[in-house]
Amino acid sequence: MKYYVVDAFAEKVFEGNPAGICVLDRWLPDGLMQKIAMENNLSETAFTVKEGESFRLRWFTPGGEIDLCGHATLATAYVLSRFIEPDAGGFLFETLSGRLTVTRRGDLYELDLPAYDLSPVPVTDEMEEAIGFRPTEAWMARDLVCVLEDESQVRAAKPDLVKVTALDGLLLHLTARGNEYDCVTRSFAPKLGVPEDPVCGSGHCHVVPLWSRKLKKNELVARQASSRGGTLFCRNCGERVKLAGKAALYSIADIFPGE
Repeated sequence: MKYYVVDAFAEKVFEGNPAGICVLDRWLPDGLMQKIAMENNLSETAFTVKEGESFRLRWFTPGGEIDLCGHATLATAYVLSRFIEPDAGGFLFETLSGRLTVTRRGDLYELDLPAYDLSPVPVTDEMEEAIGFRPTEAWMARDLVCVLEDESQVRAAKPDLVKVTALDGLLLHLTARGNEYDCVTRSFAPKLGVPEDPVCGSGHCHVVPLWSRKLKKNELVARQASSRGGTLFCRNCGERVKLAGKAALYSIADIFPGE
């Protein structure tokens, strides 16, 4: 079985967020897909099967299946475009988060993803202890979003991951107004076995609507401020968020899960 590693939201390899991609003829058992994700030990491994005119797409972290992953969706579209259906201008994916589309625009891949509906929550001492800085605001949807005072705090933060696991929300996103970008964000997912997500597409389905409202603009350029870093070209479309970025192929390998 072919296995691809693609750096998503990256200008070149060793940037952005690496995702493992398996294009299958038929589904493997769930337990086997989970073992492959654990063996790969990337933040996400995506598995996809062609079903009619669309592709069924599932994402597994080392800690379990997840309902939405932006960067692995972009990486899957890149693999399909380059190796499977090179003449396609876009792809439809059926997922746990409904139908997702990816459109190719030159060397950019634009994802159409659902926006999360954020609700304000009180800032707590537990948040401050976990993050190392006291948030100015906190918001909750699938994930917890903590707004920090400025970009320097986002970059300097060294969260206590044990304490992060005790906070509500699946992931923790730290975000602030950027200096060169509209917003900067870091994402932490210790509950899923991922200390820090290098570039989090689903995280930007949380922070883009938030910063769009704050900045009173629908088009944003966002930066994931992890050590690898990544740039996302974002559009707030109400109940949907469009995220565009580039991708770079790191490797192609054969894996032998049945041996």
